[in-house]
Amino acid sequence: MVRSTTLQEKLKSLPSQPGCYLYKDSAGDVIYVGKALNLKNRVRSYFQKQSALTMKTRALVEKIVDFDLIITDSELEALILECNLIKEYKPYYNVRLRDDKHYPYLVLTLSEQFPRLLLTRRVHKGDGNRYFGPFTNSRAVWDSMRLIYRLFPLVTCRKKWTNKVEQRPCLYYHMGRCPQAPCAGLANEGIYKQAVDDVELFLEGKQDTLLRKMRSDMDAEAENLEFERAARLRDQIAAVEALIARQKVLSVNGTDQDIVALVMDHGSAAVQMFFVRNGKLIGQEHFLLDGAQNEEDIEEATSEFVKQYYQEAQYVPSEIILPTHLEETDIIEQWLKQKKGTKVTLTVPERGSKRNLLELAATNAKQALDEIKQNSARELDRTLTALAELQDALGLDDIPEIIEAFDISTIQGRFSVGGMVVFHQGKPAKSEYRRFRVQLPESVGEPNDFAMMSEVITRRLREAKEGNSKFSRLPDLMLIDGGKGQLGVAREAALALGYEKIPMIGIAKQFELIFLPGRSDPLVLPKNSPALLLLQRVRDEVHRFSITYHRTVRGKQAISSILDEISGVGPTRRKSLVKHFGSVDLLKRASIDEIAAAPTMNRKVATAVYNTLHTALTTKE
Repeated sequence: MVRSTTLQEKLKSLPSQPGCYLYKDSAGDVIYVGKALNLKNRVRSYFQKQSALTMKTRALVEKIVDFDLIITDSELEALILECNLIKEYKPYYNVRLRDDKHYPYLVLTLSEQFPRLLLTRRVHKGDGNRYFGPFTNSRAVWDSMRLIYRLFPLVTCRKKWTNKVEQRPCLYYHMGRCPQAPCAGLANEGIYKQAVDDVELFLEGKQDTLLRKMRSDMDAEAENLEFERAARLRDQIAAVEALIARQKVLSVNGTDQDIVALVMDHGSAAVQMFFVRNGKLIGQEHFLLDGAQNEEDIEEATSEFVKQYYQEAQYVPSEIILPTHLEETDIIEQWLKQKKGTKVTLTVPERGSKRNLLELAATNAKQALDEIKQNSARELDRTLTALAELQDALGLDDIPEIIEAFDISTIQGRFSVGGMVVFHQGKPAKSEYRRFRVQLPESVGEPNDFAMMSEVITRRLREAKEGNSKFSRLPDLMLIDGGKGQLGVAREAALALGYEKIPMIGIAKQFELIFLPGRSDPLVLPKNSPALLLLQRVRDEVHRFSITYHRTVRGKQAISSILDEISGVGPTRRKSLVKHFGSVDLLKRASIDEIAAAPTMNRKVATAVYNTLHTALTTKE
């Protein structure tokens, strides 16, 4: 194998220190990230006899044309850095926890005076809140939230309150669903804190501890003749006991364990996790892995999953049961101990109850993988059917595997934006979505949808013509959200730039009519047509995308226009406030202290901002 001079020179001067290495291909993309206690020995091992390497490693080495090194002080630092680099670059040859979506978490907003339980897909470390997850089943998360709100008296709306009288109690208060009502100044902070503590115990899986606490509280309330509160606690205890009765008891020693089983099948890999808390099986989740090609990768896949999962997980048990021994066991245990604060053990059972539990998890993983593959095959079949039908209905030469859709969002010509979404083989390719701020020249006169659509299409195709890599790939079909008029101006814009061969259609929402250039009559597809359903999905996605961007632009400009009227708020402070709070609603709800704590602000100006916002926005509302 012929190696570049640069690569050969770098191999001669490798350091013998711990750190990470990043292999790159001819395009300069990072294709593999690894860590080592001794970089010199590890990196050189890839470039020894090819016969000593696995097929996957040989394929990797053939692609390497350069590499970067990052030296660390210890192997533990290298492990943490490796996790972060894999998350950032998503290298093709690394085993990766699939994250084509952000897994949901439950967040208990402990940073607020009256914490709420919300669903989120992003963890903000250091914000003072408590996160639980990740979960893979959104429906189960919503079911958990509904159960918790039924059991515990937390604020049920998505607004945070300070227990100052801001409004009358809402319907939830009168229904007994939000008995605290901090919006009306009726909350008892002590009782509310007890409820929050109970929710934490519940979400941690410590129902036995929670029951002991609730029974003690019930007895105390009864002794104080608070029979209504005691009865409410009695009902809560019964609901928690019913939940515990459905959980499987696995051990009598009350340990916390995670069981991790991994199965592979023809290039696909799935991990099944069982969560045992206080000796009871309280839940399970399954995850998919990319980059694990065959059974030879099981150790690497298990190691990478453990590192990537627990990098984000909000709870680490005292024992993690694995299907195979890991070369990195000691350093991973050291890292997990640092996260948890107490000892964490990685165990590979050979027999007994732990082995039986691991085999049960593996059976569930195999079932989940089979189900996912079957669903994927059905989805692919439906998509190919829809694309083939669309090709036939539109008279296209090829199947439209890449579809771009465009939409304009505006309010009477103000805050105008354009959105572009891309679908590959019937699925959203979100990394290729693009946004456009519409900036029509004064010569256009009164802003209108046709001129704005023309500008967006012109800018998109001009970028392609000028060689912008973000716009270089042209679609097999352009979908314009609108009727004949929007399609006509889009077609003219494409022709003006020499792109006459790109197929275009318009779709009018009122009757789902499809317009084609040069045809006076619209194309009408059956309402249950797979092709029409696909076009509707694409159209609805671009509409959602452009509306979201429009609201962001409108919100920021609304803040700016109000702030311009306040003495002491210049361009720097205005920009800082817009960036810090992000929306009118959040800035309006901020207290004087919170505004004063924002960058570049002081209390005098913060008071002026607070008074002006509340006067202007209250009048407006």
